[in-house]
Amino acid sequence: MKRFHTTETHRDIFAWLDLLDMNILIIIALILLVSLINMVTSLLVLILEKTNMIGILKSVGVKNRSIRTIFIFHAIFLLTRGIFFGNLLGIGIIAFQYFTGFFTLDAEVYSLDVVPVSINFMHIIYINLLTLVTCLIILIIPSYLVTKIDPVKAIRFD
Repeated sequence: MKRFHTTETHRDIFAWLDLLDMNILIIIALILLVSLINMVTSLLVLILEKTNMIGILKSVGVKNRSIRTIFIFHAIFLLTRGIFFGNLLGIGIIAFQYFTGFFTLDAEVYSLDVVPVSINFMHIIYINLLTLVTCLIILIIPSYLVTKIDPVKAIRFD
């Protein structure tokens, strides 16, 4: 007697679910790309705004590595603030939905009357660590711009 598995009898449904998984990966990749571009842009703007300070620091003998470290630490500060407030907002919305059931669904279509939510703190920690490490690696690249700044031109720069 041959046994039929659900995946064999309902191939179309599982193919559609696999397509949804691919869409989720594409959306997450686009979100990551946009966030990395925003972080790099903010660091470049920060370096551009502080060009005069960079020139003064270089003229008194501060090494490029030390100046880059200052900007990396400033970027880490901004990044951790963003992660903190993002977590606060995200967990707050999930907790609000969990306790109130504010966001509802059409029960006839979805077989549910409220949007179900769950919190997995390990996933949140992994996402935060991945975000922090990825952004730090990416932010090292624009910090090399500090090494290209000429102290004399930077001090005159307004």
